[in-house]
Order: sequence, then C-alpha cells, then structure tokens
Amino acid sequence: MSTEFKYDNRRKSNSHNKYSKGKKNYGGYSYKPSQGKGASESFKGGTFKGGNKNFKYSKNYRKKPYQKQFKPIKNKPSVKIAFLGGLNEIGKNITMIECENDIILVDCGMAFPDGDMLGVDLVIPDFTYIEQNQDKIRGIVLTHGHEDHIGGLPFLLGRVNIPIYGTALTLGLVGNKLKEHSLYNESSLNRVNAGETIKLGCMSVEFIHVNHSIPDAVAFAIRTPAGTIVHTGDFKIDCTPITGDMIDLSAFARVGDEGVLALLAESTNAERPGYTQTERTVSDSFDNLFRRAEHDRIIIATFASNVNRVQQIINCAEKYGRKVAFSGRSMVNYMAVASELDYLSVPENILIDLDMLDRYPREQIVLVTTGSQGEPMSALSRMAYSDHRKVMVGEGDFIIISANPIPGNEKTVGNVVDELLKKGCKVVYESMYEVHVSGHACQEELKIIHKLVKPKYFIPVHGEQKHLRKHADLAMFLGMDRKDIYIGDVGSCIEINENYMKELPAVPAGKVFVDGLGVGDVGSIVLRDRKHLGQDGLIIIVASLDVYDGHVISGPDIVSRGFVYVRESEGLLDEVRQVANNILEDCADNNIHEWGIIKNRIKDDVSKLISQKTRRTPMILPILQEV
Repeated sequence: MSTEFKYDNRRKSNSHNKYSKGKKNYGGYSYKPSQGKGASESFKGGTFKGGNKNFKYSKNYRKKPYQKQFKPIKNKPSVKIAFLGGLNEIGKNITMIECENDIILVDCGMAFPDGDMLGVDLVIPDFTYIEQNQDKIRGIVLTHGHEDHIGGLPFLLGRVNIPIYGTALTLGLVGNKLKEHSLYNESSLNRVNAGETIKLGCMSVEFIHVNHSIPDAVAFAIRTPAGTIVHTGDFKIDCTPITGDMIDLSAFARVGDEGVLALLAESTNAERPGYTQTERTVSDSFDNLFRRAEHDRIIIATFASNVNRVQQIINCAEKYGRKVAFSGRSMVNYMAVASELDYLSVPENILIDLDMLDRYPREQIVLVTTGSQGEPMSALSRMAYSDHRKVMVGEGDFIIISANPIPGNEKTVGNVVDELLKKGCKVVYESMYEVHVSGHACQEELKIIHKLVKPKYFIPVHGEQKHLRKHADLAMFLGMDRKDIYIGDVGSCIEINENYMKELPAVPAGKVFVDGLGVGDVGSIVLRDRKHLGQDGLIIIVASLDVYDGHVISGPDIVSRGFVYVRESEGLLDEVRQVANNILEDCADNNIHEWGIIKNRIKDDVSKLISQKTRRTPMILPILQEV
C-alpha cells in the first residue's frame, strides 16, 4: 500500500476527531503552531516528523500561503484637492487635484463683475498657486464650453503652458478664445470623446456624457492611487435633449459600483425641488410665441453659448418662413464654431447678414442677439438705449428674453426691459412664459447621482453658500454623515484618504480683475477709490510754492469734478481756497517743508469744512509744485 493511500485511510478513520485547545490532533500526529509566523514547529525542512519519516510535503505547500496571508497591507496614499474658484460664488470655476507628484486642473473659468467692481470687465482666478506648482501639472480637463468654465484659460496659458483636454465643441470654443489672445499656435489642445479615458501622470480621467444647456458637456471619473473622485461638472438629467443622447447614468452606476472615494457635485439648483424641465418645453413655448408675433419682428436674447436654444429658434424660424440674423460678436463666433462642427443644423438660405435686415419685411425677420443678462455693452442693451448702429427697436418689435438673470443681474435686466417697453416693444421674459429652462440639476436629479455614485465623502461645489449648504443637507437626508461632508471656500484645501478627510492650510487664491488690457493692476484699493469718486466726487487743490521759503506764489486753484456744480457753489469753493492758503502760509512761516505733512493738513482741514457745509466727503487731492 502506498504512503499516500495509507495517509488517506488515516484521514478518513480520524475524521471524527476534534481540534483540542492549544493542540491539534490530526491522524495521531502532533501539530503545534509556532510562536513566530504561524508555521508548525514540527514541520521543518518540509518533513512531517512522526509516523512515516519518508512522508514529505513540498516546501512551497504551506510556505507561500502563509507568506501571502501575513504580508503587511500597504495603505493607499492621500489625494489633495484645492479649490481656486467656484465656491461661495457664481462662476470662476477651477479645481486642482493632486496625488503623489502629479496635478490635474478641472476647468478654468471667469466671472462677471459685481455692481461695486466699477470699470472691471472680467474677474478671473488667482493663478499664483498654479504657477508655484507648474512642474507637477499634467493637464487641464474641461467639462464644457461655458465662460464660467473656460473664460480664464487665455489668462492662465499666457503664464503657464499646460495641455488642454476636452470634447470637440469645447475645444472649438477654446480655440477661438486663444486665437483672440494670439496663443493658439503655442497651445496643446487634445480632443477626447465622451466614454474615453486618458492617462495624466499617476491619474486617469474617464469622460462621462451629461446633459447641459450646451452640447458636448461631460463629467469626470478621476481614478487616483488614493481612490476614485467623481466631478459632475454642470449637468441635468434630460431624457429628451435637443441634440445628442441623454446623460450616461449607467457610467455613473458602474463607477459607483467600483467604489468612489469622493463626489464633487454642482449645487446651482440645490434649492429647487423636483426635476429640471426638458429643453423640449422651450420648443413648445417658442412655437406659441411665433404664432402670436405673426405681424411683428421677433428679437430673441439668449446666451451665445446655448447652442441648443439657438437650434430651436432656427427650427421655428424655418417653420414660419422667417430669416435669421445674429447680432453680437460672441453670438456670431459661437454659432460659427457650432455650425462648423455640425452641432448646429442650419437650413440653406435661412441665415442673413445683419446689414440685410432692411431688405426684408419685419414680419419675416428673427434676430438672435446677446444681452440676456442686461450687460451694458451687449447688443440688446445698445438697442434698448438707442445706441446700436444697425438695429433700431420700437413698435412692431416682439422681444423675447430667453434666459434667467444670473444672481445679482436682476436689476440690470429689469432696467433693459423697462427701456424696451418705453419704446413700445412687446417684451416676454422668463417669469411670464416658459421661454427658458435651466441647464442645472434640481434636487431629485442630485439625489439620483448621489445614490448611483455612493461616495464615501462629499464636497458640494459650484454655488453660493446657500446652495452649498442646501446640497449638504440633501446629502445628509440621503444618509451621509455630516463629518463626511466638506463645505469649503475659495482657497480651501483638503486631504482625503480612505481613512479620513481633513482640512489643510489655505492656498493662495482669490479674485484678479481684468480692466481693458490690464490684468491684476486693479485691486481693492483702486476699486475703493473708484467707489469713493463715484459717490462723492473729487476736489483738486493746485498751488505753486517758492522753492526757497515755501510761501505761495500762485494759487491755490480749486478744481471740482463730481462734487458740486462750480457756478452755483463759488462761495463754498472760495472758502476751500482760503483754508488751503492759510495752511500753506502757516507751514511756510514755521519752516515746515515736508510735502507729506503739508498735504495731510490740507486734506484734513478741507474735509472738515466740506463735511460741515455739505455732509459730503469728496476725495481731496492736493497738488504742489516748487518754483
């Protein structure tokens, strides 16, 4: 009988034996665990001591499984996320994700200036922290082509050359912007289709198709050595979009099943219950309004980037036998790119140039224009204030404002509407008819994404504080623990690990103002002075002093701008002149020749006089010269 057969018989005959405490009885052989790595003391060199001494196991039979079982488990690294924009504000979205020694940027947007940012054209992020870490940056991935997500790119690429990755329409719009800034030839634009994955350093980025108010929008599943991070970008769930397919919910579900470390989801409509309406709703409204305006010229103001909305307008115009013209530089540029990339379907002979409006009856015209936010330099605003070179509006014009006012723009939009009504125009805006639907997810859609992704940690992004807080409440309603939710601010930086999420010291971040060709040369002090000048005006006091003894040779002359009308306030200005002259003579008599001291005395005494007389505080600017 072979050794193996004898062993099998012994195993069968002793199958009723039980393991005893501290000692294992196995076929009559003693098997004691060692005090070391768990290997048997009586099993050395591959020989089973006791019984048949010729019975041997392979050395690898036990050794390999024990080595694998007791090999220390290496902890995953951490990932660091810095928010350089898009939190506690509308627009200026940019997020930095860093793992090990690699960094990727998500979007690089701009924001419109607030009412108190006098003279400012654009607001862009502070790129200081990006410049400090430019050697680690592997690329910028773009969610879509709206200005609040791509508008800051020309200003960043003017400082740091970083590869850009985006979908076809997004890159087409970015390319136009870079050409305007003479940066196109030096930039690296890389097209990625939804559903594809790219490798950037130690991280990979999967592009996931989503619905938004512009075609070719995507979300990201960013796979890092620390875990997967999902960034939704701007999105909504639209089952009947105008162009393309509905959002790829199956991709979100698949990524969620694989395990998601953190979810960064937009919060713009987190306060709104229910679902966002489909874009098809606007088509029905346009159809009804076109019938109402049968004998009028139709002017429609919308976002230049809302390609789907313009497509609906063109479809209605074709149905009712109207020609379409575009007004506004950004509108013309966006439509040219969208048409070139086949995202805009334009029937033959329906488009006409703005200069050809007079060749057609008013009832055959549809004019699509910018200015839905009441921007002072936009085409619709210039029409409202009779400042447009080619279009005069009045009775017989049917004007549709197809957009929601961005928070803070309500008053400006209202002023434009009022001016149009004064001219006899019929005006339709969002609160009256369904001529606009949002491109952002409401609460029920946000819930769907949360439940599909199933993140360990959650960070609400893209919104003001009220939006972020409401989104956090929504996540807690779905079962998340408050400690696993982070509400940040511009400059906030967090470290996320599979075992914890903690806040790190803030990074350099903030607002940089663009005024004309100047970038960053207008700061808080300049804005404060502009606000001061706008509220109370300016008084300039000019005097010539003797270079030897400091006495007044000529002046003081008083110049007033934005303070009082000079011809009606000569008495007050004479008093200002006398006060300034007394100070100059007193300083000369007391051998005070330090101009800083003299100017401060003039400012203080003149300010007191004017405050007593008028209760105003204009800016006082003394100008002294020696002769």
